[in-house]
Amino acid sequence: MSRKPPTSGTIPVMAGLAFEHLAVNVSDPAAVAAWYVDHLGMTIVRRGDPPVSMHFLADAGRRAMIELYSNASAPTDIYRDLHPAQLHLAFTSADPDADTDRLVAAGATLIEHLHNPDGSHLTMLRDPWGLPIQLAKRATPML
Repeated sequence: MSRKPPTSGTIPVMAGLAFEHLAVNVSDPAAVAAWYVDHLGMTIVRRGDPPVSMHFLADAGRRAMIELYSNASAPTDIYRDLHPAQLHLAFTSADPDADTDRLVAAGATLIEHLHNPDGSHLTMLRDPWGLPIQLAKRATPML
C-alpha cells in the first residue's frame, strides 16, 4: 500500500527537510568570516579556494549556518540598500546592550533598540559590510 505525501491545500508538503544554510554574496568572504568568528562566536565549518572563497559558518549552537562567498555573476555588498525588515541575521543575546557596545566597537553600526511589550529586547545593527544583524533577547525563547 503506497502512502500519499501530506499536502497543504493542493501543494505536497515535504516532510523532514532541515534548514542547512543561507548564502550571502560578499566582496571579501575571508574578512567577513573572520569578523563573524571573532565577534559573533561563529565557527568555520568549511572553506574553499578563490575566486569564490566560500566559507560556511555555523552558529555557536551548530543549529544553522551561513555561507559567505564571492560570485562575480551577481552583485556583492548590496545589503546597505536593504531595509533590515527585508533581510537580517538574528542571534540570541543574553545582554543586547553589552553585545551592541562590543559589536559597535568592532565596526558594526547601531540602527535601533526595540523593547517590545512582551519584554523582548531586540537590537538591529549592520555589520561593517552593511548586512543587517539582530541581537534578540526574547521574553520567551523560540529555540
